[in-house]
Amino acid sequence: MISDLFINLKAPNGREYQQPIGLFINNEFVKSSSGEKITSINPTDESKIASVYAASADDVNVAVKAARTAFKDSSWRNLPPTDRGGLMLKLASLIEEHAETLATIETWDNGKPYSVALNEDVGEVAGTFRYYGGYADKLHGQVIDTGPHKFAYTLREPLGVCGQIIPWNYPLAMAAWKLGPALACGNTIVIKAAEQTPLSILYFAQLIKEAGFPPGVVNILNGHGKEAGAAIASHPDIDKIAFTGSTATGRHIMKMASINLKNITLETGGKSPLIVFADADLDQAVKWSHAGIMSNMGQICTATSRVLVEESIYDEFVRLFKERVKEVSKVGDPFSDDTFQGPQVTKAQYDKVLGYIESGKSEGATLVTGGEANKDVNGKGFFIAPTVFTNVTDNMKIYREEIFGPFVVISSFKTEEEAINRANDTTYGLGSAVFTENLTKAHRVARRIEAGMVWVNSSNDSDFRIPFGGVKQSGIGRELGEEGLKAYTNAKAVHVNMGSRL
Repeated sequence: MISDLFINLKAPNGREYQQPIGLFINNEFVKSSSGEKITSINPTDESKIASVYAASADDVNVAVKAARTAFKDSSWRNLPPTDRGGLMLKLASLIEEHAETLATIETWDNGKPYSVALNEDVGEVAGTFRYYGGYADKLHGQVIDTGPHKFAYTLREPLGVCGQIIPWNYPLAMAAWKLGPALACGNTIVIKAAEQTPLSILYFAQLIKEAGFPPGVVNILNGHGKEAGAAIASHPDIDKIAFTGSTATGRHIMKMASINLKNITLETGGKSPLIVFADADLDQAVKWSHAGIMSNMGQICTATSRVLVEESIYDEFVRLFKERVKEVSKVGDPFSDDTFQGPQVTKAQYDKVLGYIESGKSEGATLVTGGEANKDVNGKGFFIAPTVFTNVTDNMKIYREEIFGPFVVISSFKTEEEAINRANDTTYGLGSAVFTENLTKAHRVARRIEAGMVWVNSSNDSDFRIPFGGVKQSGIGRELGEEGLKAYTNAKAVHVNMGSRL
């Protein structure tokens, strides 16, 4: 190891480890060409954790060249798919071996509770690589019978060099969602982490090399979106772009990717509705709706942040929801075992949520609970009290716009038709949820909701084996499950003339 590309750190939970700070290109850590760095801030106490090198457009060029060379290299392109899957399975095992360190880093620079990072997020990362590692030697085309004079078949071939841009709310999980299918299909990758959470992906990079992946197959960069992200999206030698983030940024990515008509996958914003009918199990509806918006500090693309409750049970639902918040949503140190909600990821996100709270007040909604900063005893940290607004009308900003915080609006409806129409009255279409004990109603409403995903009697219980993605302005394409593989291969048709003569 080159000493000036690694630093020794001790996390707030006492765990000591060596943090890489370079760009990971060709299986080695290197400095950026400009020497510019990004500083990771601990959102719990606003202290500096570490500074890592930030990639410029020139560094993106170097990484893309490494990925292109690796894609053409026989050591990767001709690697038997069972062996490729074996590397992924080994990587999954290494992730499990390093789970406590990975979870520590995620909590430190993201703010999410350590118990969640360890028991949920890192497990999902390992599970995703293991799932797609099993698929590596099960990708195949088909023979198509057109008659005796032609032998026709298809091949599933990798796209080539894939550019991937991941968000800050689930750094390692979102990396796994993209790397898993891309690697299973035989592609090479240049992936950029969010500048707000640059640390865990660099520690993870060491495991790529340890697992035995050839140099250049996975290249990991940190950098600012406006420079490194834009360079990836517009690079003429990148064949595909996969992006998770805001709808506004997704639009820019789409424009830049058009330079060479890149294959694109976008998972963008959401304002997901959760409908509670009077015949629902009210206790379960309250618990799931709380988890659906307040988990991960509300920083979830699919967060069910618009709760629509049938009029006859509306007051009781609001009362029980408020009690649930008071009982469960303990705000505090994310390394404490009893913490449910840590800080927002950055001051910018903290300020944004506080701005929406003021908007809700000024537009006349009723603040039921929260609506304020929740600083620690030293007045530090980007903590916000879990916030609930009622008496919300459909034209209010807090009802229509994605907030990405521990912030929910609860509104009442009279009829099933009204609930469906209001649920669909949005530019987004990512997730949605329906609570009812009536099986027929559940399926009927699920079919009519305009969203890529519908949960019936639950919320946000996604699974790496099940397709994930949205409609309308919530994205293009699907990740996860078998569907996720389709985004990383081309179907090649081969026509063999068996007897036709001109």
